[in-house]
Amino acid sequence: MEHVIVIGAGVMGCACAMRLLQAGLKVTLLERSLPGAESSAAAAGILGAQSEVSDAGPFFELCLESRSRFREFAKELEEISDIHVGYEDSGVLEVALDPAEGRLAVGRAEWMLDRGLNVDVLDREEARKIEPALTEQMVGANFYPDDHQVDSVGLARALAASAARLGADFRTGARVSGVSVENGQVTGVITEQGVLNSDRVVVAGGAWSTRLTGLPPLRTSIRPMAGQIIQVETRPPIFRHVVYGYSGYVVPRADGRVLMGSTLEDRGFDKAVTTAGLNRITGMALRMVPGLENARLMDTWSGLRPANEDGFPLLGEASVQGLYFATGHYRNGILLTTITADVIRDLVVHGKTEVDVEAFKP
Repeated sequence: MEHVIVIGAGVMGCACAMRLLQAGLKVTLLERSLPGAESSAAAAGILGAQSEVSDAGPFFELCLESRSRFREFAKELEEISDIHVGYEDSGVLEVALDPAEGRLAVGRAEWMLDRGLNVDVLDREEARKIEPALTEQMVGANFYPDDHQVDSVGLARALAASAARLGADFRTGARVSGVSVENGQVTGVITEQGVLNSDRVVVAGGAWSTRLTGLPPLRTSIRPMAGQIIQVETRPPIFRHVVYGYSGYVVPRADGRVLMGSTLEDRGFDKAVTTAGLNRITGMALRMVPGLENARLMDTWSGLRPANEDGFPLLGEASVQGLYFATGHYRNGILLTTITADVIRDLVVHGKTEVDVEAFKP
């Protein structure tokens, strides 16, 4: 049985492992901490192919394709793992708080409508009819009914559990320092305990991915970009739709939890939660949804997004044979989980994929 080593057991690593296991391969997952405990669990879980991607092009098309697969993916995960992933077809309201933002929103809607996508351009009254909790101070909103959400913590747990039930060999506490390569072919990974051999390796290590030794020259490097989130609680829930603004977002869960985020901070691997960050997030959220002023504080945290230099993830086989990358998804990691896993399975098992990944080659 062919053996594949996957570096990183976040949502990307576990999803890739799940698909490879379903294809009949043996998979070892190497994770330095708890599976899914880094940026995967820290994310807000917006499936924002339209609300979060600013330009048309190959990355936008990749996001759309992944979004189209997510509902069935969520059902499959729940059937395998018996863990609820919190998939909700809540839709996303992109709120414009002033005329300048309103012009940007209308411009975005125009090219999406030309692409044949669902988007409703709403004035203030129409937007507040859909979501009464929105501020009266806004000028309007774009409504993206096909942008949904998922509970990222539930997703990470379900993916890890699914991979385990399908037979993955999890090795937590494994610190990988590099990949082993001979004559242009990967031969394994280098750990503190020595070399673990395999002629198929998938790098899904998030912000740490391009810090490995032995990698070939890559199209872009990956660096951490910190993002802070505040979780509050409203009982009963005061709104249903994800609210997305030009300086942040507010994500309501069905049980009354609300995630407010996020900062964008280039400060290395520092995951500190700061007073300045919390102040910015709170101010943003209250400008869009004033009723949150009485919400009760539950938790705060910070995650490290795997940012890239050119805006595109590293996805596909590298110049070293048998070395694959599934990383660098930046702010869209949750959304792109399903398409990434399908692409990696296709490339490892068949050597090709029907998804156009030319722009994302490592």
